[in-house]
Amino acid sequence: MPDIRLIPCLADNYAVLLKEGETVVLIDAPEAAPIQAVLEKEDWRLTHILITHKHDDHIAGIPALAKAYRPEITGPAAEASSIPGLSKTVREGDTVTVGPFTADVYDTPGHTKGHIVFHFPKEKLLFSGDTMFALGCGRLFEDTPAAMWNSLKKLRALPDDTTVYCGHEYTLSNARFALSVDPDNPALKTRAAEIEQLRASGKPTVPFNLGLEKKTSPFLRADEAAVAEGVGKAGAKPEIVFTEVRERKNRA
Repeated sequence: MPDIRLIPCLADNYAVLLKEGETVVLIDAPEAAPIQAVLEKEDWRLTHILITHKHDDHIAGIPALAKAYRPEITGPAAEASSIPGLSKTVREGDTVTVGPFTADVYDTPGHTKGHIVFHFPKEKLLFSGDTMFALGCGRLFEDTPAAMWNSLKKLRALPDDTTVYCGHEYTLSNARFALSVDPDNPALKTRAAEIEQLRASGKPTVPFNLGLEKKTSPFLRADEAAVAEGVGKAGAKPEIVFTEVRERKNRA
């Protein structure tokens, strides 16, 4: 497995560094200073940046990092005009090869129309940006609930033993919300208690296991009766259930 560093940035963002040999890959660049601090401490030279979407809290660090290290920068083709310094653009069906790493690219519209994620099948890693959070999903700033539901189904189809790194530490509030719509889920109760303990100790809840996410996140389970019933939509189509779950979270 590569050497991996989870880097807290801004108020609640995460960036991630992967290193193997001379290759050092950054996923998203919320701000430069904490990322550079890790690079300098470890004596690593940044060689590549992968960007999931155009929001400032995922790209603001690019100019300073590009000036300091001159990495190759890859991001979503659909948002290329909004992201500074891209060397390459990609979309669903493309693969990204960076040193010894190869990632599959998936289009995951919902949070933004051009959002992408990176799945590293060999390493069993998924970098989900703001599409999937632990027990949550991104707000729908630019697209429809149907688009986000379809994006989440793509990610749900990945193997259970996938380790997921997302873009924010939102898990505690997500867990409390999940219990409000799925209160009888024993796996969720156990996970929520563990999350409470982690956050009380100041520890991150990221990364997380995709198989457990499939069992506990109401956002991935809009086609299950328990979640439909929990939001008063028994018998409704999954898209309708998902819309209700997302709207309730918006109000939580």
